[in-house]
Amino acid sequence: QVQLVESGGGLVQTGGSLRLSCAASGSIFSSNIFSISPMGWYRQAPGKQRELVAAYGRGRSTNYADSVRGRFTISRDNAKNTVYLQMNSLKPEDTGVYYCNVAIGPADYWGQGTQVTVSS
Repeated sequence: QVQLVESGGGLVQTGGSLRLSCAASGSIFSSNIFSISPMGWYRQAPGKQRELVAAYGRGRSTNYADSVRGRFTISRDNAKNTVYLQMNSLKPEDTGVYYCNVAIGPADYWGQGTQVTVSS
């Protein structure tokens, strides 16, 4: 059983910041597996498809959507099996439900999502 629990969402004004956290748990996880697993953050705005925001590939490589590059930073604490998304200079178009994703072998695991709302 794998569980991903996101937290840190909320309502913020334009230009504000939020830090999302995603804690992974389950018997499959060890710090070693977590540290080498591709993982990332996705978001889904109302009426739109889910899109990649930021992700780790294998190892330490990172990838960001053009719309967030320079404003958002993905990071991870392997000892805590937790991945973070620091979001700065937030814009109304960043509004949506943010989901954490971890890939282990052929399986994809998703969290329940956390709502981020940026008011203008």
